[in-house]
Amino acid sequence: MAPDVERIITSIGLGDQDTVQLLLDSYNTQYADCFFFDSETQERKQFRQMKVRECPSNSGSDEDSDQDKPDLLLRQDLAAALLRFVSGRLQPAVLRVCLHTLRILSRDCRALGPLVCDKALFTLAHLGGILQNTAEDEGRSGQTPGCRETAEADGVPPTETPAVSFSAATHTSPVYSSRRRGAEERMLVPGTKEAREEDSEDEEREEDGEVCRKEAMKVLCNIIYNSPRAQERASTLRLLQGLWETLKQGIWSRVPPSGQFYKLRLLFILTALRPELRLQLQQERGVPVLTKALEQCLAVRWEGGSEVVIDNQAPPISKKSSQDIIEILKTLFNIAHRFHKQEPDEEEAALCRHLAAVLRRCLLLPCDGEDTLEELQGHTVNILSALPLTCLDVMVAVPVEGAAHKCEGVNMDCVHALLLFMDRRLNRSQKLKEKLTPVLNLLTESSRVHRETRHYLRQKILPPLREVGVRPEQDGSLRGRLVRLMTHVDTDVKDCAAELLFVLCKENVGRFVKYTGYGNAAGLLAARGLLNGRRNSGDSQFASRYSSDSDSDTEEYKEARAKINLVTGRVEAEQPDPMEGMTEEEKEEEARRLISMINRMSRDQIIQPMGVTAEGRLAPLYGRMRGCTEEEEEEEEEEEEEEEEILDLNAMMRKDKQSN
Repeated sequence: MAPDVERIITSIGLGDQDTVQLLLDSYNTQYADCFFFDSETQERKQFRQMKVRECPSNSGSDEDSDQDKPDLLLRQDLAAALLRFVSGRLQPAVLRVCLHTLRILSRDCRALGPLVCDKALFTLAHLGGILQNTAEDEGRSGQTPGCRETAEADGVPPTETPAVSFSAATHTSPVYSSRRRGAEERMLVPGTKEAREEDSEDEEREEDGEVCRKEAMKVLCNIIYNSPRAQERASTLRLLQGLWETLKQGIWSRVPPSGQFYKLRLLFILTALRPELRLQLQQERGVPVLTKALEQCLAVRWEGGSEVVIDNQAPPISKKSSQDIIEILKTLFNIAHRFHKQEPDEEEAALCRHLAAVLRRCLLLPCDGEDTLEELQGHTVNILSALPLTCLDVMVAVPVEGAAHKCEGVNMDCVHALLLFMDRRLNRSQKLKEKLTPVLNLLTESSRVHRETRHYLRQKILPPLREVGVRPEQDGSLRGRLVRLMTHVDTDVKDCAAELLFVLCKENVGRFVKYTGYGNAAGLLAARGLLNGRRNSGDSQFASRYSSDSDSDTEEYKEARAKINLVTGRVEAEQPDPMEGMTEEEKEEEARRLISMINRMSRDQIIQPMGVTAEGRLAPLYGRMRGCTEEEEEEEEEEEEEEEEILDLNAMMRKDKQSN
């Protein structure tokens, strides 16, 4: 049975908290997992998921059906009534259930009207535990700045914003308040039964307050995420400033407070959706402060001032802590990606190196659950790919003692973790551009500037060839899966995969073709002007980056080298000669026929013959070799037609002789 929304609104107007709590409990249970309140939106969602082609609806996709309009208006009225209701003094249980209902309503973008105003945003911010001092000052003034303008724009008379306090007894019933006053008047001695009961009640109120603050932050996150208008007002009202001050107090305190997840989530949403807030957080020294918060969550221990101690015996990090870490990493990426676009100064370089050392700990961190580890490492890779390459040497500049993976006396644990992460991402066929390209770019650039990293990755990805009877893209190894991506439909994925393999081959064309096949390598070679196999003068800067070590071939490869088809990259089975049994005249006639067909298809723009220029790039072969006038082309066409007729006649005569 659907809840009676009108009855809920009436009970809210009467101030009957017990009835409101009972009715809202039923409403929340009914719509706990509901994200679409109208049937049309649900059907469109199912259509996209099931990929079932149906006839389009007569009504516009953005217009509400007549059946859904009354429900929408009731939800908007319920949201407005609840917003006024939570501004007063409520019992903790009632406040909690009201905020839960507001969270459900805030999922519907169409019902956000009453919630997208300055008064609503301030009220929810106060209930969420931010803007405490501002709330008291503005409550005394009787009008929140900006609220009158927004309220009048929405057609609602401006009202006073209530002063909201966030002490342990913020939202308590009169019974709780009188009981506490009575306890204070009797001056009970600590340790007595009454004192212990009071402490227990204080703890319960504190827990209730924490739950309510979380619910309020959830509502704020939904509103700001779903409403561009709310994003604009949140920026104008400087909600980020109060949120940031609250987070900094917790970060710099000796005992980090609990319940920071939704504040961190709101910080990420604001910086992701508003560029000016990203700049503001950068100016507020957001990177060092969030790095400090990351250290707290990871329980980082430093050795020598620049090296993070890795405890391999430490238990996996809890899911709760990993969620906080992920939100911090997402926000860090929002404000740190600018470092990749500019040359850092001395202070920024020190900051990036410090952050990279902490991120190394994130990569090697054991987590409770593979999905959590995958997400955490994914966000870590995103930040690492945004940091300057000159600051990433701290990832391998650590003692080699105790390292599980080494290469030429260098600790490769971090590089191996990135390799395993890339391997897992290669197994996923969805969202390759978002999921795979960051780690491909990171490994490519790291291999360019760090010799040991390139050698280690080459050992794992491009080991010496032994099996030459299988096409490179059909191989099930890591090399084969990367080669398959070189012909991917997404050009970004294709280019990133080819670039990594090219760098691992030290940008040597012959070696690159050897491991991938000329057909797979042609795209990158054409783009770089390397189809002729010679390095351009503009690419000479890369030659100095690589050592002069030679490529070691296995005995199996040496024996089969002469039989390998360079285009496919494997030893092909012997095929019969198609010209076997033909005389020289017949071969010449067949060649002329093929030339004539190619010329005709080229003139009709069905194909375009291409050639390799001296610069190693493709260029149209027909126009480059022939600068004929239109008259000459017409004469040649007539000659070709005559030749074709003669060839056809000769072919018919040969058939007649064979039949006789």
